[in-house]
Amino acid sequence: MTRKAEIKRKTKETDIKLSLDLDDAFDGPISTGSAFLDHMLDLLRKHGGFGLSVECKGDTDIDMHHSCEDIAICLGEALLKAVGDKKGIERYGFYYVTMDEALARCCLDLSGRIGFVYNAAIPTARIGNLDTELIEHFFQSVAENAKMNLHLDLLRGTNTHHCIEGMFKAFARALSMAISPSRRVAGVPSTKGTLNA
Repeated sequence: MTRKAEIKRKTKETDIKLSLDLDDAFDGPISTGSAFLDHMLDLLRKHGGFGLSVECKGDTDIDMHHSCEDIAICLGEALLKAVGDKKGIERYGFYYVTMDEALARCCLDLSGRIGFVYNAAIPTARIGNLDTELIEHFFQSVAENAKMNLHLDLLRGTNTHHCIEGMFKAFARALSMAISPSRRVAGVPSTKGTLNA
């Protein structure tokens, strides 16, 4: 079974092409309109162990809101499509990541049900051309469109770059665990018999 997806999304605000392959860690182009977000998505694929490319043309002359949100929507849709019926996967993932003084934690469940809890006090309001309030919105949009339950916590940290990087890495590692082959359960890892309803 091929676990990959390609998503295209075009609106008056953005034009996006995103490719995801959960089993082939290819390094395609990443161009979002924000060098910092490019960096976060690059380390997301590296620490997640999957292939990802993102090309976005957006109304960044206004700000990064539409581009950041729509990229997250596409990523969530791609994840949902790529995991398919979820047979044979771990389903749950969790990880702590230290990034110098920062400590981040991510717990997630590819349950088919949307849940999102975010506790992170980011030290500054902006990094590069990205408003840091968009980090919460990014992960919420991923969770909603991937139909996952996602809890993301910044437990401590004083450097904005370290704080956000720690959260992206924790998410990447938790996601890598969740999509991995199950060690114990054959078929769909649910007593319901499905994770898509």
